[in-house]
Amino acid sequence: MSGISIPRRSLLSLLPIGALAPIVAAVRGEEVMYVGGTVAEVPEATQGTMDTKDQAKLTFSSAKGGFAINYKSIKTLEYGQKAGRRLGVALVITVWALFSKKRKHFLTIGFDGSAGQPQGVVLEIAKGRAKTFITIIEARSGKKVEYESEEAKKHVHG
Repeated sequence: MSGISIPRRSLLSLLPIGALAPIVAAVRGEEVMYVGGTVAEVPEATQGTMDTKDQAKLTFSSAKGGFAINYKSIKTLEYGQKAGRRLGVALVITVWALFSKKRKHFLTIGFDGSAGQPQGVVLEIAKGRAKTFITIIEARSGKKVEYESEEAKKHVHG
């Protein structure tokens, strides 16, 4: 009895088509992606926009939900190509981050929640928006961003 021969497939070919969307999609222009963190109301890998116009809070909005972070509650800021190596909260790294070869730009924000509990979010920001976001958040929070590497710092400060 002869069996059916199944060709070898790469890991990516075994993923459902919907799972590939975050690999292909990259944030551009005004877009921001909530990669993950402690905000349960917003699914991981949700693209949306970040509003920095309010003097008191940073607001993420998307069709799937949103959140706001009071600038005064921010405890840590980190920018780099890796998603929050020192953030003291559990973050799930999604499959798309493992397979992507494009440079990603992550801003990790550690802050206190409304009840004083440690919270954190990892945001992927568009390449050209890093300097603007960091400047605004540093000025309003009074915290300085920590850079993952000298290369990350050069990307923001030239």
